[in-house]
Amino acid sequence: MSEPETPPFRYTAALANEIEPRWQAYWAENGTFHAPNPAGELADPDHPRHGAPKLHVQDMFPYPSGAGLHVGHPLGYIGTDSYTRYKRQAGFNVLHPMGFDAFGLPAEQYAVQTGTHPAVTTAANIERYRGQLRRLGLAYDERRSFATTDPEYYRWTQWIFLQVFNSWFDPELRKARPIETLIAAFESGEKKAPEKDWADMSAIERRKLIDDHRLAYVSEAPVNWCPGLGTVLANEEVTPDGRSERGNFPVFQRSLKQWMMRITAYGDRLVEDLDTLDWPEPVKLMQRNWIGRSRGAHVDFTVGDDVITVFTTRPDTLFGATYMVLAPEHELVDKITPVEWPNPTNPKWTGQAASPREAVAAYRAQAAAKTEEERTESKDKTGVFTGAFATNPVNGAKVPVFIADYVLAGYGTGAIMAVPGQDERDWQFAEVFELPIIRTVAAPEGFEGAFTGDGPAVNSDWLDGKGVVEAKAEMIAWLEQHGHGRGATTYRLRDWLFSRQRYWGEPFPIVYDETGLPVALPDSMLPVVLPDVDDFSPRTFDPDDADSEPETPLSRKKDWVNVELDLGDGLKTYTRETNTMPQWAGSCWYELRYLDPDNEKALVDPDNEAYWMGPRRDGDSGGVDLYVGGVEHAVLHLLYARFWHKVLYDLGHVSSFEPFRKLFNQGYIQAYAFQDERGFYVPAEEVVERDGKWFYGDQEVTRSYGKMGKSLKNVVTPDEMCDQYGADTFRVYEMAMGPLDVSRPWETRAVVGSQRFLQRVWRLVIDEETGAVRSSDTPLDAKTRKHLHRTIAGVREDMDELRFNTAIAKLIELTNALTPLPEASREAVEPLVLMLSPFAPHLAEELWAKLGHEGTLAYTTFPVADPAQLVAESITYPVQVNGKVKARVSVTPDTPEADIRAEALSAVADALSGRDPKKVIVVPGRLVSVVV
Repeated sequence: MSEPETPPFRYTAALANEIEPRWQAYWAENGTFHAPNPAGELADPDHPRHGAPKLHVQDMFPYPSGAGLHVGHPLGYIGTDSYTRYKRQAGFNVLHPMGFDAFGLPAEQYAVQTGTHPAVTTAANIERYRGQLRRLGLAYDERRSFATTDPEYYRWTQWIFLQVFNSWFDPELRKARPIETLIAAFESGEKKAPEKDWADMSAIERRKLIDDHRLAYVSEAPVNWCPGLGTVLANEEVTPDGRSERGNFPVFQRSLKQWMMRITAYGDRLVEDLDTLDWPEPVKLMQRNWIGRSRGAHVDFTVGDDVITVFTTRPDTLFGATYMVLAPEHELVDKITPVEWPNPTNPKWTGQAASPREAVAAYRAQAAAKTEEERTESKDKTGVFTGAFATNPVNGAKVPVFIADYVLAGYGTGAIMAVPGQDERDWQFAEVFELPIIRTVAAPEGFEGAFTGDGPAVNSDWLDGKGVVEAKAEMIAWLEQHGHGRGATTYRLRDWLFSRQRYWGEPFPIVYDETGLPVALPDSMLPVVLPDVDDFSPRTFDPDDADSEPETPLSRKKDWVNVELDLGDGLKTYTRETNTMPQWAGSCWYELRYLDPDNEKALVDPDNEAYWMGPRRDGDSGGVDLYVGGVEHAVLHLLYARFWHKVLYDLGHVSSFEPFRKLFNQGYIQAYAFQDERGFYVPAEEVVERDGKWFYGDQEVTRSYGKMGKSLKNVVTPDEMCDQYGADTFRVYEMAMGPLDVSRPWETRAVVGSQRFLQRVWRLVIDEETGAVRSSDTPLDAKTRKHLHRTIAGVREDMDELRFNTAIAKLIELTNALTPLPEASREAVEPLVLMLSPFAPHLAEELWAKLGHEGTLAYTTFPVADPAQLVAESITYPVQVNGKVKARVSVTPDTPEADIRAEALSAVADALSGRDPKKVIVVPGRLVSVVV
């Protein structure tokens, strides 16, 4: 039996793929989604939304990989596109841009392997992404698109770096100020230099002092050094077992000279300003935990003429400090370690070494081979005595000083006072090394081990009997009075490591003069363009040797590194910085460049920034109105972007003190993968289900659930979906799968349901046999009219709250109600088409045109419900007798309460059996409760 022929004018994938490119071309040719600025080249007083309220919506922009997009990637993009299309029709001037975060390690590694310049690879990947995004009908203002690799863009990344470099953080004003104000304060004597007067300093000494205060500075810092990749890595680029995420090379802790950003100066503001943001609470909590603000005291322990400073959140427990521990890398270890062991010394302390220096050297080598996680998470506490004793300032006790790998140089001061009675880790260490344990907080009777709770102070002299809060305050006052310490706030947050030994990144706008100190280039010399090189590979002599030295690709470009410049005092020879900025740099501020992408005179015009991102009222943070992206960026990207934005705010370049007012984390589309008996993955699209089992051909396979990936052979691309169903069907399916913030499994077989829905909408307007328009001007009946307006009200509410799946469900329900009617009334069909347009814009545009309208519907007013049609014709009240429903009564909405009571009593007369009710409670619009 032959298949029935498809009607010639049915909405099919073939028809969709004819309609969709046509409308995409129309939008591009007419600049349909251009958003007018209030000032500059992109201002447009004739725009239909000129003067309208604004809405700035942004996606976390993608890294353009060579693999292109799979169906999981566009979930958030389609969501924001649906939302902004709705808001544009609802009367807003909508800015919805898209760019590309295009610097990064993958393109560089591909260049190392193939010799292809990263710029070539990146440009090809961007074009592929652009084509995929355009095919989905995403309504971007393409005039505002850019890549972070564009010199015109990273000129301003370099400019922002210079703003940070040329600033210092004034702790009294709690804000960044130009470095010139710090110099003026030293010159006037308002601010005192720590070691000698400004007037007595040499020019180099003054420069070093100022450089030590800059928000961007060079430091010898412990870093994740990966010789195999020839570069340092951020923490997130290192696997839990201490290897590089890319290449699986060993990673070592190593001190290297690096550029740092003083993000820790903003710790308080980064925590406090979270309260002004409309962000998911879990994300706020992650940021607070990452910043890790702690209040306590810095305490000074003396070792001879040297001072070891520790930070403690519990200065009230100082009388219980029975030993100290320094990080193996601590700068004082070599200085305090004597030549010989003191006598007598516990053999467990010495590691059986002949001398303290031998013990320290051996232990350092052992610690250097461990990852940070191995050092901090290990249950086995190791360490070695340095041979030195420190003086506890509160009681004069001599306490031994150890080094141990569970203390890290990059955290706090790199030293701790150990109070084993109140800390489980210190207790374990004390037991291993047979060290004294003194409780300083009363533990419950019979309690064994370290007591970490609150209680009255014990064994603490003048603090005995006091509670924790009072004892802490008194101890801090005592320390400050006697010069042994001071109250302080510290952070888990560390300064931002801002150097990479890579090629494919933004060059620093910094040169070094004959003193070896950094010099900022003037704005007129920006951008410092990344030069072409022959060899893109960072080098080290031994990929498995932690002591091997990095050689950056740029350092080999001698004619670029060594340069003659006139920086205001004549032509001189300088050396360029040969590290590059991390990938984070370009993504820290792109939300601002979208506002004014072609401005050559400023980062952004103040009028444009204030319009799109300025505060709405006092206390409002300002920023992007809606920022959508994955929760994996909850900490680092958002924290770095907030930091840069606050510096720009302090310096007067922006009016908003936060970059992103509202944040929304979309879920993920995941997929099933299938493995044969050998454990090899088989193509997921070729697997079939039979009797609850899964088969690849005749072979039974096992099913697992998780991410999409080429290696898992379960990738489905949006291109495939567009070919098979059309972009609109794909868009509707992704938005209908479930709430936008919830992850969901991909099921290609289910996409046909969304296609059938769109076919039903098409049939309401178009005769599938003739292609004629079917709609009429016949008014709707009263019941259908009410259904229409309830749908309009519900869809509007859902769209405002990003509940796209329930909005689509309402549109399906309305379509199903209209389908059996003898005629498709324009009164219902036109609002349906407009409400569908955010999800299926090409189909909606085509139907709108066939209904006789000219041009685009993008600025046609979104339907508004008639309030009169939302009033219910009747309300049904359940009537309870002693809590059990015995009847129901229907009344009009304006029925007086006395009449509702009478109706209810009449309906339950049999249940009352002549008994008089004690109470009759009418809950308006809900129920009637009778108590007998």
